[in-house]
Amino acid sequence: MPAYVSNQETLAEGAQRRKRRRLVTAYLFTLPAMSFLIVFLFIPLFAAVYLSFTNYNLLTAPEWVGTHNYSRLFDDPLFWRGLRNSFIYLICTPILIVLSIALAIVVNRPLRGVSAFRALYYIPAVTSIVAIGMIFEFVFAEPAGLINGALLSLGWIERPINFLTHPDSTLISIMFVTVWRGIGFYMIIFLAALQSVPDELYEAAAIDGANKLKQHWYVTIPGIRASIIFVAIISSISALKVFEEIWIMTNATGGLLDSALTLMFYLYRQGFINLELGYASAIAVVFTIITLIFSIANLRFLERNTDAS
Repeated sequence: MPAYVSNQETLAEGAQRRKRRRLVTAYLFTLPAMSFLIVFLFIPLFAAVYLSFTNYNLLTAPEWVGTHNYSRLFDDPLFWRGLRNSFIYLICTPILIVLSIALAIVVNRPLRGVSAFRALYYIPAVTSIVAIGMIFEFVFAEPAGLINGALLSLGWIERPINFLTHPDSTLISIMFVTVWRGIGFYMIIFLAALQSVPDELYEAAAIDGANKLKQHWYVTIPGIRASIIFVAIISSISALKVFEEIWIMTNATGGLLDSALTLMFYLYRQGFINLELGYASAIAVVFTIITLIFSIANLRFLERNTDAS
């Protein structure tokens, strides 16, 4: 009996050692990723939270000011303008989703040259935003830009349109560039999702009398719903933190009368131009909270609709 108990204890100890060895191996494999997150995410995040309660300009040591930066922030009209423009930019998300799905459906056919067409539409997604911004500065330029030149030549307008210099059109013009650049990337995501939708479902819907529009509404959309949720979340976050397009196409000014000022651009201006790092950190903290709340709410809403369907 004692020998039997001893063997059982030995087996148990061996199992525990193997379990610990597997855990150590797993932790070692995750160590590089965790180190990256700690160095480039958690440490900057905690530093930003600390600096948001200080007055810091890189020239002197941080001076503790409590919640002054936050009270100043909520009384700052430019902060509210940047927040408003950031949420206006979210209009890009449904436009991108609808156009990307439509384009994915079009190219998801065995047509001649469709592969070249897919590659052509994906090129903007891998092209430098600096190059794209410079191209569209020429396209939107006045009076000799591509669009103004064509419209003036056709006699459709009498004077050039101020696409990038008028407060009412600057943000819309930049949003157009964002949509144009993102369609190809999201099209590839939806195109991959369409490959998993069985053709038999379309055939069954056609037999039941459903036309093409109803087939896509009742078969395609439910079949790629997971991809729609994914694209909605990442495109919404991208819209909220848009910066490069605005910086390039407004020559780092935020547009006339700050008409294209977004929260990220205002953060950049306060932190890197005015060197008010404490105030910029407060903007960053509030922006992070808004983004997290919006992303979680967006995910819950889409998941609830998925369960209901």
